[in-house]
Amino acid sequence: MSTPIRANTVLPARREPITLHTADDLKLVGELALPESGEPKATLVCLHPLPTHGGMMDSHIFRKAAWRLPALADLAVLRFNTRGTASEAGRSEGSFDGGKSERFDVAAALEYAEFSDLPNVWLVGWSFGTDLTLVHGLDPLVRGAVLISPPLRWSTEDDLRAWAESGKPVHALIPEYDDYLRPDEARRRFAAIPQAQVTGFPDTKHLWVGKAEDALDAIAGAVAPDVPTPLPRTWDGPSETRQVTIVES
Repeated sequence: MSTPIRANTVLPARREPITLHTADDLKLVGELALPESGEPKATLVCLHPLPTHGGMMDSHIFRKAAWRLPALADLAVLRFNTRGTASEAGRSEGSFDGGKSERFDVAAALEYAEFSDLPNVWLVGWSFGTDLTLVHGLDPLVRGAVLISPPLRWSTEDDLRAWAESGKPVHALIPEYDDYLRPDEARRRFAAIPQAQVTGFPDTKHLWVGKAEDALDAIAGAVAPDVPTPLPRTWDGPSETRQVTIVES
């Protein structure tokens, strides 16, 4: 019997807590969610929004990605708290550094993905996480990037030029009513990356409240084009309902 997939629905997957180790000797709290069986089609390494404004590995799009995409799209989802960031899973060591020392956090996540032989690795940044992606994420392991609500706050023209020269795909998901960067301006700014695909999302704001399904459809479509979208909104198998305690960093 089909049941609706709701905000707190958790679909089957192999999930395990992980610890990332940075080059500057910090331990970061994280989780890896894998399809229940078989190899994933692709791997999402999720870089969360600004921790000083509530961003963490449990930010709702990434939480729902980990709870749904292994089952609905055969994707692996690696999410973690950057330095000094806390969530229900725990607090990562260190302290927020405005996107500078966080380069070690991005590198640690990619090192974990490589060591674990996770396939077809994509960076998926949201807000602050998009700047981490553009500034620190151009690694040989990375196949491409999905940028959710990019403010382009710390990313420079040199960073955009480097992604352009790499030829790696970049998908920018831009809310119509974003607080920082709206679709027309985003198309102008991302023209520096000829291969970038900029998609506007009507009636959507920076935090994607009530719009997570649209974001997940776009992510799946970008990293695994053979997965039919929109993704199912109902589920025929076992599932559970989980409440998450939101922890402030």
